[in-house]
Amino acid sequence: MTDSATNSLANQTTELQASGAASAQASGSGGAKPPVLFCDFDGTITLSDNIVAVMKHFSPPGYEAIMSDIVSFKKSLRQGVGEMFALFPSSMRQEITDFILRSAGIRAGFQELLDWCKNNGVAFFVTSGGIDFFVQPLLAPFGIPSDHIYCNGSDFSGERIEIVWPHPCDEICTNDCGMCKAAVIRRYPKEQFTRILIGDSITDFEGAKLVDLVFSRSHLTERCRELGLPHIPFENFHDIVHHLEQGDWRK
Repeated sequence: MTDSATNSLANQTTELQASGAASAQASGSGGAKPPVLFCDFDGTITLSDNIVAVMKHFSPPGYEAIMSDIVSFKKSLRQGVGEMFALFPSSMRQEITDFILRSAGIRAGFQELLDWCKNNGVAFFVTSGGIDFFVQPLLAPFGIPSDHIYCNGSDFSGERIEIVWPHPCDEICTNDCGMCKAAVIRRYPKEQFTRILIGDSITDFEGAKLVDLVFSRSHLTERCRELGLPHIPFENFHDIVHHLEQGDWRK
């Protein structure tokens, strides 16, 4: 981990510890560990998976075979996503961003969830397998601090789009995730925090095994059922706020 990343993590941990008393008081349980939320982006904050949408819309030759290899675990997420975006010339950066800004809807209640977290002193992190050049523009209206958004990066200096990986797997994870959600979660020890994951798909599977509670949709709900993980299915963020207000994260 770089010095800047270490300093950022230290600052985040200090902020979380400082907010712990406020969140415990708001939840009506002074002895409870403060909750911290880790929220997926594609298909969770947004209504659809933006990487899949980009590939289907622009249909670069060769993407279907790569996507099939990802789904069948023949290729890691890092390898597959990198290969798919390398099919695009760097000159298409703005065209791809504009397409996602037009087509990606935000799931109902997202601002309400952010407001709940702010009002109750609860830390909220976006943990996304998406790419910065569309994740950040979509989230810009919501004012989420940049160091609370974990996603993959991009480089347009060459002929083809290159995806870069500022948040790789730690020494425990061997899945070659690209943006390793499990590694991010492990930075917030279970002894100090009630860890809550919000997600829907394959990129959330490993993180779901670590946390105290999962708010799940789609494939993640199926996976949680298979593994017997504590989870609450949801349709929108209003559902999640309801459960948080009821204190269901403490059960």
